[in-house]
Amino acid sequence: MDKNRYRVKSSIYCSTIQLTDTRRIDLNLLVTLEALLAEQNVTRAARRLHLSQPAVSAQLVRLRDLFGDPLLISAQRGMTPTAKADELLAPLRNALDQLRATVSQHGHFDPARAKLTIAIACTDYLQAALVQPLVLQLRQQAPGVRIALRILDMSQLVAQMAHGEVDLALMTPGDAPTGLRSCHLFDERYVLIGRRGHPKLRRKLTASQFAQLEHVIVSLRGGGFATPVDDALAALGLRRNVVLSAASFLFVPDIAARSDLVALVPQRLVRDHADMLRIVECPIPVPGFEVGMLWHDCSHGHAGHRWVREVLGALVAG
Repeated sequence: MDKNRYRVKSSIYCSTIQLTDTRRIDLNLLVTLEALLAEQNVTRAARRLHLSQPAVSAQLVRLRDLFGDPLLISAQRGMTPTAKADELLAPLRNALDQLRATVSQHGHFDPARAKLTIAIACTDYLQAALVQPLVLQLRQQAPGVRIALRILDMSQLVAQMAHGEVDLALMTPGDAPTGLRSCHLFDERYVLIGRRGHPKLRRKLTASQFAQLEHVIVSLRGGGFATPVDDALAALGLRRNVVLSAASFLFVPDIAARSDLVALVPQRLVRDHADMLRIVECPIPVPGFEVGMLWHDCSHGHAGHRWVREVLGALVAG
């Protein structure tokens, strides 16, 4: 028979086996076949695989049944591969090498060479306080890692994470839905800011002096002119002068730096703005809040995602 015709028929037969009997294929069988074809000896193949000789012999029987070919024929010195076995060796090694490479890549993450996109959901404050330094760090260590920012939607967060639409959420863990993994990042506190040279913003203010300043407050729902701080002032018989209600913290440092308005903001938001702002302690107690990161079981074991979480944790610790 013409060799080329034989190869075509053999290729068609192998393709038919792959299409119709994939449920019969055990990956361990293919690893055993690779060892048998390389060693051409059952005993040596068993030693290489850390299996017993009877176990490898039994797998060879199953392989012969799977491919419809003896694959290896007894000879004076070991075993001789059949023509079909010779044809199988190269594609088998390539397929197993690709599989090993895939498993290795997921088990070992090389930041400098990796291509990965991480979707992060958080508020605009945390985009500025955490995501911005994270992105700058990734540009240096992992230029192939991209960040996709998402709006934090508490009602949809679990579903978004389960579907891979969000990989990481930055938020107060106590407000998080159940069933997500979490890690504490830091405890945030509020500070009072105003422009440098503000005529009334002293390092040590009384509650009355604080109330008389012109205030910007942040109302995340929009339009509100009171916060728990106002309740605390009311208990002291005071009322502060709120002249602006903002929907975002990001707007606040700039307008405070350009006017005589003051505002209570999370400390991390303004820690790099000492050149344009005066930052002092609030004269009345203002409760802070906890910030953590949350993720789903779907991404828990991914080496790249784990590495990004570790980088974020290190940035906060530093």
